[in-house]
Amino acid sequence: MHPGRATLPGRPSRFPGPRARVAYDAAPVLDGLSLDLHAGQTTAVLGPNGSGKSTLMRALLGIVPLSAGEIRVHGRPLRRFRAWNRIGYVPQRLTAGGAVPATVGEIVASGQVASRGRLSPFPSRSDRAAVHEALEAVGLAGRARDSVRELSGGQQQRVLIARALAGRPDTFVMDEPMAGVDTDNQHALARTIAHLRDRGSTVVLVLHELGPLEEVIERAVVLGHGRVVHDGRAPAATGACARPGHEHQHPHPDPNDPDPRTAAATDVAPADLIRLEVPGRD
Repeated sequence: MHPGRATLPGRPSRFPGPRARVAYDAAPVLDGLSLDLHAGQTTAVLGPNGSGKSTLMRALLGIVPLSAGEIRVHGRPLRRFRAWNRIGYVPQRLTAGGAVPATVGEIVASGQVASRGRLSPFPSRSDRAAVHEALEAVGLAGRARDSVRELSGGQQQRVLIARALAGRPDTFVMDEPMAGVDTDNQHALARTIAHLRDRGSTVVLVLHELGPLEEVIERAVVLGHGRVVHDGRAPAATGACARPGHEHQHPHPDPNDPDPRTAAATDVAPADLIRLEVPGRD
């Protein structure tokens, strides 16, 4: 057990991962990482760019394969886990544009696909109510018919959280929900995550820094070179990030975005596409 590890006796682990390893071109990104993420806990995964944070989140959901080790989801090996309606995944960003003129309501409703049976392809009254409740929870109840292109980056991030909420899962995995988001939207996101915590949901977030989420986070796991270097209370912020009023809008490369060189060559910017990964299915 790592010194300072936050333990919760009696709470089952949602994502135990014994010695998980992910490598790209034989270079390890996650290097024998072992981590238990407990039910009902709000956990931040922190670390510098390149430490393996986003790769860990995507490995937990089967979006990227392990080269060694094992991940279990809600007590079952990842390869045998099928109850994806229990998992609400919030990727780094929603990239949307003219190619797919989706409305806010359509994006949020798409989060119910995993929970809707093949014999019920169309939304029920309960499904429609869940979409409305999800938009209310993130403060966008009046924007359901608006195009996602009309929203700010922070509002789009709230749409992604509403999309996860609409499926009524009990576990949420969020990859950099605060990146590039202005202060007002950061606080709105923090209120939503606090609401999830208070209702007993399991929440795991990749963050560059805590910001407005400092009071919400119960446990911080810090990665360095694909390994856990700290597990316990959140470490104190240092440098520019510790200054009063600091607003986190540093650019981060998104592993889901198209290659910028390809986009430039084809005159298709990342903002002209919608890309929504599906846990366990990509």
